[in-house]
Formats: sequence, structure tokens, C-alpha cells
Amino acid sequence: MIQGTGSDVGKSLIVAGLARAFTERGLRGRPFKPQNMSNNAAVTADGGEIGRAQALQAWAARVAPSVHMNPVLLKPQSEVGSQVVVQGRMVATVKARDYQAWKPRLMSAVLDSFSRLAGEADLVLVEGAGSASEVNLRAGDIANMGFARATDTPVVLVGDIDRGGVIASLVGTKAVIDPEDAALIAGFLVNRFRGDPSLFADGMRLIAERTGWAALGLVPHFPDAARLPAEDVLGLAGSESRGPGAVTVAVPVLPRIANFDDLDPLRAEPGVSVVLVRPGTPIPAEAALVLLPGSKTTIDDLEAFRQEGWDVDLRAHVRRGGRVLGLCGGYQMLGNSLADPHGIEGAPRTVAGLGLLDVDTVMTPEKRLAAVTGTSLPDGVHFAGYEMHIGATEGPDAARPLLRLADGRLDGAVSADGRVAGTYVHGLFAHDAQRAAWLARLGTASDGPGYEAGVEAALDGLARHIAAHVDCDRLLALAR
Repeated sequence: MIQGTGSDVGKSLIVAGLARAFTERGLRGRPFKPQNMSNNAAVTADGGEIGRAQALQAWAARVAPSVHMNPVLLKPQSEVGSQVVVQGRMVATVKARDYQAWKPRLMSAVLDSFSRLAGEADLVLVEGAGSASEVNLRAGDIANMGFARATDTPVVLVGDIDRGGVIASLVGTKAVIDPEDAALIAGFLVNRFRGDPSLFADGMRLIAERTGWAALGLVPHFPDAARLPAEDVLGLAGSESRGPGAVTVAVPVLPRIANFDDLDPLRAEPGVSVVLVRPGTPIPAEAALVLLPGSKTTIDDLEAFRQEGWDVDLRAHVRRGGRVLGLCGGYQMLGNSLADPHGIEGAPRTVAGLGLLDVDTVMTPEKRLAAVTGTSLPDGVHFAGYEMHIGATEGPDAARPLLRLADGRLDGAVSADGRVAGTYVHGLFAHDAQRAAWLARLGTASDGPGYEAGVEAALDGLARHIAAHVDCDRLLALAR
């Protein structure tokens, strides 16, 4: 089990790298994360949802993603509450304080999923969540030491030297956790090192002496990590300008932005500059496309969009002849109205949309989760993606759908002038032909390796990087 001294220390990528490295050795590896918190989710083949990081780790292990790889997924809807997804299906919406009472009853689902994966694998690589030293949350824990103790799983603790204080983080974890939990920690890794590794040799020895844990590796910064999907919004960073010829795609960063890996294929394009529009800054006038991303709480994010004045910027962008694309929640925002009669996102209410598409949306309790394929209209270009949404959208502009799905359904809407569009399908840009078609509309060409080929190359590079700097043989010897 790979646990961390904190969030965003690189646990997800280390598990992905190990998954690919051990797969290359001929082992049947499976990734597993008992509990994840993320609005960046993936759809599994059986119509469930899991954290995007576990889908990437499954890709690294060259197996199909399964709901059992992430049996408990928390999808934040507010500062104090989240949807609870168990083995791929939403079961409740709870406040953070109330969730503490939920955790013990969720352990049975966690152990059931772990047993299923263990039964089909030579090696299960378990990822912890957040920090192993959150002793205030230890009672009933299912994400870190609670799971490790329940399954007698050896733990490797990861610290991030790039953020500073890594010695204190690792030694301090030993100081604050329960001695029986500490006994399960067999070794440690120091991640994201930059510079001459010999300069930290004394640091590695000091940590080992103070903790009694084995030093299993000093892992240098991996530059190609940016080519792999980030697990949460902490990993979302704007790309630098590609030069005067780059086409600008502007993406307003909403408070509850979801499924933002839709942006990754665009950010990998040499001729595209993806500008993340942060609160307090305007939508850039030079943008060729404004992309409204998915949202976990569409109505609240629409209100935040207006409070930033981005609705004014967006109308100006359209008047200048710019294009707009709304994905899922962003599609719903572009319509005339959004109604939530069942109070799914809060109190029942109906609010005015941005009015750039002549459609209306009604939130419905049923959630659609499905992998889909089809063609875009009217160009007939193939795509593959997935649906993950609640709500139904209808209206005159829906008579000009954006997509035709393989099962015959029509999806999305296009304005009369063809410059504003919306769809419920995520993952459009990950399909090379579809991305090339969109870039052609913006006056540029797709210029680089295919997106999936690029991720494959990055995973292979990550596996080589991990194998070169982590004692993988000792890791295998520690497993039981």
C-alpha cells in the first residue's frame, strides 16, 4: 500500500508507474484505492464510476477499469458535503461530519472489492488517500491505516521533497500515528527530487534512522507527468503560451469543475494554448474557443460564473465571432434555463441560463453512466467518449444535434449560426480524429502524436523512471 505524508505527493503516479513496471515483468497487477475524493471520474465498462486516477492505473496495468478498483468515491458538492458512490453507484449525499459515521459500514464494500481484485491478480497495488498522519480521522478509517490494519497490508510512505519539509513530514508521521499503525510501514520513498541525489544521501539516512523504515528510493521529478491525467484540481495548471501562432482555448475554472481531463488532449497539442481563466481575471479577448467544462453543482457554478462577470465576457466573445463549446454541466449553463425541481443540487429552484443556446434543462434524479461512440454532425467524424450526467435538455437548438450516437440517439445542440454548441459527451478531444476536426474549425491542425499514444509513451517512461529509482525487487519481497 502506497500512502503519503499529504495530498498531491505523487501517490497516484507512483502506483501507475509501478503498475506498468510490474506488468512489464509479466505480473498480473491491479490498482486499488479504498476511498477516493475527486470530481474527476471515469466510467467503467459495467456502467459504474471510479476516480480517474484508478482508470489511469488500470490503463498502466493494461486491464479494463472496474468499479472494484475504487469502491468508495466521494464527489464534493459543497464545502461540507459530498455524494457517496459505492462500487460505482451513488448511494447518498452526506455532510462531512455525518460521513464519519458512514465509514465503518462502508468497510464491508471495501473489503469485498479488495477480495475480488486479489482473487484475479498476482499483485494488488493499493493507494491511500490524503495524509497517513490525519490521526483526528483515524477512528473508522477505511482509506489509509484502517484498511492496512484490516487486511494486514504492508505500507510504503511517500514524501514530496519538492514542497519542502520532507524529513519532518516523514519523521513526524512516525511520531503522531499509533505504534501499531507505524509497525505496518515497511519503508519510505522521497518523491520529486531535483538536483544531485548525493546531496540528499544524509537526509535519506536520517529518515531511516529516526523511523526504522527502509529507504526504498529517491525518485527524481518526472517531467512527462504533465502528459498524464491529473487526479484532482490541485494538478490542474495552465499551459504556457505556444508562441504567436498558437490558437487560444479559454476555460473558466469553476469552483466545482468536474471531469477536467477533457482538457488534457488539447493541452498536449503544440499549436494550442489552453488558458485557465482563474477567478478575478477576464476571459481573454484573443480566445478562438471558450470551453465551459463539466460541473458537479451546475447551478451554483453558473452563479459563480456570473459573479465573475464572465457572462459579459462570453457575450462579447460571441459578438466577435468566437466559438463556444459547453461540456455536460457547461452545456446546461448555455441554455435558457436550468430547473432543479427535486432539489438534487440544493434547494429546489429554477434559474436563468446564459441564453446562448435555445434549450432548457431539467435536473432529474437518474444518472446516466455509459461509454458511447458515434459520429459528429454534420461532418460524420467518428468519436468515442462517455456520458456521466443527470438532467435532460430539450429545445429548438437541440433539433440541430452535435452528435449521433451509435445506438441512434442524438445528443447536444448547436446554435443557428453554428458557433455555439453543447454536448453531454465527455472525452471528445481524446479521440484523435474528433480533436483534429475541432482544431480545423479553429483554423489550426492537430500536430503531434495521438493522445492515447502519448499517454502510452508517458506510462512507459514513468515505468522506466520508477524502475530506475525505486527498489522494486524489495517492494515485491515486502508484499504478502
